[in-house]
Amino acid sequence: MMIERKAESHKQSQRERILEAAKRCFVQSGFHSASMATISETAGMSPGLIYRYFENKKAIILAIVEAELETVQRRLCDMPNTDDLASSLVDYFDSYDEERYDSVSAPLFLEISAEAARDPEIAEAVSRIDDIVRDAIADWFHRSREEGGYGLPVEAARDRALALIFLVDGMKVRKAREPGIDRRRLRNAIDLIVAALPGL
Repeated sequence: MMIERKAESHKQSQRERILEAAKRCFVQSGFHSASMATISETAGMSPGLIYRYFENKKAIILAIVEAELETVQRRLCDMPNTDDLASSLVDYFDSYDEERYDSVSAPLFLEISAEAARDPEIAEAVSRIDDIVRDAIADWFHRSREEGGYGLPVEAARDRALALIFLVDGMKVRKAREPGIDRRRLRNAIDLIVAALPGL
């Protein structure tokens, strides 16, 4: 049993090492220019070893998308605990840092979005995340204030959830294009948008 746990832990560690290397390569070169050979070199592994864990580059991309779902769900669990949605969104903006590989960076988010427009399988994986996130936010907005929500009617909660997702996606694009944006101006802009969402 102990040997099996060690083997599984080693396997998971190797997968994470490959995914972190792939994220770096995809940000630097894009999906199509980053080869499996480049990924293996960045990971410090032989190409043959990488193929033991991932059949091809698309499998790596799908694994990154699935891992991002876990990260997004974790962050969603934290958001309802804040009394200041705008501050939480500023923190969310900062979390999409190109140098952090525990999540998808802003440039990588753009790469994934572009690839989803070309590849139905990746589009389906991204859509699955979108649906889960939208439902979770709508549920949060619909829950009563006693339960930590906003007590909005179902349709209003769904509309505001979509509006918030538009805001967050736009923030990721802005992070990629203007990572050094003045945080005071960012906070002011987010305050204006949140204030325009009645009921929040």
